[in-house]
Amino acid sequence: QVQLVESGGGLVQAGGSLRLSCAASGSISGINAMGWHRQAPGKQRELVALITSGGFANYADSVKGRFTISIDNAKKSVYLRMNSLKPEDTAVYYCYAEIRNWGMNNYWGQGTQVTVSS
Repeated sequence: QVQLVESGGGLVQAGGSLRLSCAASGSISGINAMGWHRQAPGKQRELVALITSGGFANYADSVKGRFTISIDNAKKSVYLRMNSLKPEDTAVYYCYAEIRNWGMNNYWGQGTQVTVSS
């Protein structure tokens, strides 16, 4: 059993910053990658950022230059620093992990709400 627990969401004014954290626990042999997706009401879930265990990161064009993802393999945690937040960033942010246990499997956190006021 693998659990991803997010924290750091909240309400912030446009232009402000938040830092999301996600810690993985459970039956984990290793982590291939971790990242963040988000889903706004009426919208499909979209990739925000993904980072491999080696530190190679990809970002959605909409957040590139504003968000920074990082990973701590020892702590099995991923972080997302979000700067210059915009109202369109408002969404539920879900932690994502590609984890090796008895194979390679994908896991999702329960989500944390980020609300950016204008």
